[in-house]
Amino acid sequence: MAVEFVGIDPDTDRDHCPTVWADAEAQEVLLQGWKPTPETQAECEATSPANGSVPETEAIVRIPARMIPVIREACDAVERARLR
Repeated sequence: MAVEFVGIDPDTDRDHCPTVWADAEAQEVLLQGWKPTPETQAECEATSPANGSVPETEAIVRIPARMIPVIREACDAVERARLR
């Protein structure tokens, strides 16, 4: 796996740092973010077309809107690798 760091929250305090990586080989974007409150988790699950709650192998994370450019960059990196 060749995970490449793409960016970190520009407003980070270096302790609570939403972060984005790209794994071009696996064709995946990896996100580190804040855990939702139990209420937000329940709301996400209630509005999802998926059956049931979020499985233990998956997670909902909160990412600040200011990180949209970083997420786009990671998506572009994975997409470029797929097109090669």
